[in-house]
Amino acid sequence: MGWLTRKIVDLFNAIARFYYSRKYSAIAERMGRRESEAKGRGFVIVQIDGLAYEHLLEAMERGYAPYMKRLLERGELALARWRCGLPSTTPAAQAGIMYGENFDIPAFRWYEKDTGTSVVCKVPKLARAVQERVSAGRRGILEGGSSYANMMDGDARLSLFTLSALGRQRFFESVRGVGFLLLFLLSPLRVARVVLLSLWEYLVEMAKRAIALFVPGRRYRRPFDVLSPFLAILINVVLREIQTFGVIVDIYRGMPAIYVNYYSYDEAAHHFGPTSVEAFKALRGIDKQIKQIDRIRTRYRRREYDLYILSDHGMTPSVPFQQLYGCTLGQYIARQVGEGVFTDERRGEEGRETIEAQFLMEELKGLEGRLSKRGGALVRLMRRFIEERVGPGEEMPWDLSRRGDIVVRSSGSMAHIYFNVSPSPLDLSEIAVLYPSLLRQLIEHPGIGLVVGREGGETVIVGKGGTITLDEEGAEIQGENPLASLPEPELAAEQLRRLASFPHSGDLILFGAWHGDGKLVCFEDQVASHGGLGGPQDYPFIMYPRRLNLDLEKVTNAKDLYPHFAAYLDGARRPR
Repeated sequence: MGWLTRKIVDLFNAIARFYYSRKYSAIAERMGRRESEAKGRGFVIVQIDGLAYEHLLEAMERGYAPYMKRLLERGELALARWRCGLPSTTPAAQAGIMYGENFDIPAFRWYEKDTGTSVVCKVPKLARAVQERVSAGRRGILEGGSSYANMMDGDARLSLFTLSALGRQRFFESVRGVGFLLLFLLSPLRVARVVLLSLWEYLVEMAKRAIALFVPGRRYRRPFDVLSPFLAILINVVLREIQTFGVIVDIYRGMPAIYVNYYSYDEAAHHFGPTSVEAFKALRGIDKQIKQIDRIRTRYRRREYDLYILSDHGMTPSVPFQQLYGCTLGQYIARQVGEGVFTDERRGEEGRETIEAQFLMEELKGLEGRLSKRGGALVRLMRRFIEERVGPGEEMPWDLSRRGDIVVRSSGSMAHIYFNVSPSPLDLSEIAVLYPSLLRQLIEHPGIGLVVGREGGETVIVGKGGTITLDEEGAEIQGENPLASLPEPELAAEQLRRLASFPHSGDLILFGAWHGDGKLVCFEDQVASHGGLGGPQDYPFIMYPRRLNLDLEKVTNAKDLYPHFAAYLDGARRPR
């Protein structure tokens, strides 16, 4: 019976390989995409943006990640927790993983006093500038491969919906014939699923928003906006299907390295909580995409691929500063400094829906001139329809007046404060002279847990009951250790010292206090946040081939993962 079972399984796998070979060979040929000539073992990285290790375990227990759980139970993959480092943000994590360096990426958004530049990593040209800075002289792990919906491209040969590559290349301009429509017309079932899922999600979303109007405490964005939810859902569903389809085709082509990022869990967790039904439903949708990808990876073996499923950071439940204290952090600082002070404050969401809409508009531009007159007109109407509802994008708002004295840049539970009285970083003693009462007011504020600054080349961390002074030789504690409540205080101190050493970190770096019930005070309007320090945001997860037996206890920063993936570039990773 055992022999017969093995033969039946082998026959099934052979039929499946033949089917997928014929199907994706035809697709790749029609799309003008050749097979890769690279040799050796490859890898596929699936990133679930914002999913903490402990929240993945809870999702598996509650049945929201059945396929990932099955991969663990079958012994194909192992699961481990790792430390992403500070800041706990996507640009710092992806720069570290893809290039082995994330120095001077102090947050998701920051300000550069020397040039007067406001940097936010969702702006394509700024994301590209950050990548160029960290990648100088380094090889990206995606060299010759492909990148889908990432912030960095890792030197990928093909990039789709990747911020640092937007405007540099258009993916669909290389498609023959009807171009983008081919992606769907070759798979009618996929088209039907996209349309039906979009309509269903829209109806459910509008029903929940209607309920939110009558249920106190129920949180929903734009409750009176009728069109935006449908456009956002359509973009998310369509682009998610495109990402998965692209990965599947690239596996057929034998691309050496593939990195795809699914961000819908992160978006839902920010607004509803990391363990909310809404966030876990988004995770279940991603789990289904992983199943599709893994099915092709295991059945079509033109090249052997190692599968990695990981997150770039976690998410910590939070309470908005403005909700607790009736003003934003920037407004509070302005009140303490006095009248006549201009405070330039930037905070807000990463806005992935808007970003993806801009990607879609960019690709549609590339298609207009390649279609017939009637087809081009249809695509133009689609592009204008989206543009009218999304706006011109995020390029314009960053040309700000430089007359301001104080600049506030918030990323989750961390905020960088810059004082424009000097283009150089200020020491704490200089801030105390210029703004005599500000430091005391910030330290004593119940919503602020830590105040970090510099003094004579040393890093100073101030809490409610004590101070740590750090230099390269060690730490000096006066009073209570302000980091004592963290699970790894020594590691946190070292990460804060590194962050304060960045040329473009704020003159002051503030961290939200613990509010109770495991929640942090957040400087943005979010019920779960990341970017700062404390809680699940510091501990993402990674699922990796069990045979590799990785030692992740030594990983304290995303850049520590780079050597493992860079080894594939030279063929060091071989099947056993």
